[in-house]
Amino acid sequence: MLDDECRPLDENEQFNERQIALLGIVRAQGFATVEWLAERFQVSAQTVRRDIIRMNQLGLLQRFHGGAGTIDGSVRLSYAQKQELAVDAKGAIGAAAAAKIPSGSTVFLDVGTTVEAAAKALSGHQSLRVFTNSMASAIHLGGKAGIDVVVTGGSVRGADGSLVGDNATALLRELRFDFALIGLSGFDDDGAPMDFDLDKIAVKRTVIARTHQTIALCDASKFDRSAVARIAQVDMLHALITDRAPPISLQEKLTKASIEIIVADINGSQ
Repeated sequence: MLDDECRPLDENEQFNERQIALLGIVRAQGFATVEWLAERFQVSAQTVRRDIIRMNQLGLLQRFHGGAGTIDGSVRLSYAQKQELAVDAKGAIGAAAAAKIPSGSTVFLDVGTTVEAAAKALSGHQSLRVFTNSMASAIHLGGKAGIDVVVTGGSVRGADGSLVGDNATALLRELRFDFALIGLSGFDDDGAPMDFDLDKIAVKRTVIARTHQTIALCDASKFDRSAVARIAQVDMLHALITDRAPPISLQEKLTKASIEIIVADINGSQ
């Protein structure tokens, strides 16, 4: 009799709710560790390894040492599906980010569902001027009393309404921001923030160069993940807001670069 970990799956075998969610997370994030997935689903690491092995056999994901990743980096969940991932964590991060922005500030909001959560949390601010290349964030804040919203030009990239290209960066180079809330997809070996889309990275870099304080936002799933390219040098960030303390190795790199690490309270208090 074959060991359960080695048993091949029939392509018609039904997956349980946990396995479907696991596959969705890996495809959305690009990579996830066994340890993080076990904690996320409150199961043993052995159970997660069995799930990964089976999905690897069916060609649904790729098994790596210590985790699982997508077979093709272009495999991604839809924008609507990403909105359903880590909702509580993103909400807490967004609230903590909004608490760092005083009324009267000029703020840039990056693209991404975590920054969108911050946009929602900023809706109660007064005398705020917001620039963004995210049409989704602009919709959250548009029409709010005391908040002036300016959307950059550019070409629309993806279902999330991201604006990129020369028109976007041309406007941003002429501006100066008090704060910028920047999304990221992972970290480089030295703790520098990374992302996948080079056009979106170009916008982020332009903004960071024109901002007094750059605040990076990400949930804990990004800690053990890399990406395609660096957004900026690690010491160009001023703060990182997340929902869980980073691993010690990453903490040390961020602390060495004088980056403030803020762990948002997922239960609602800051």
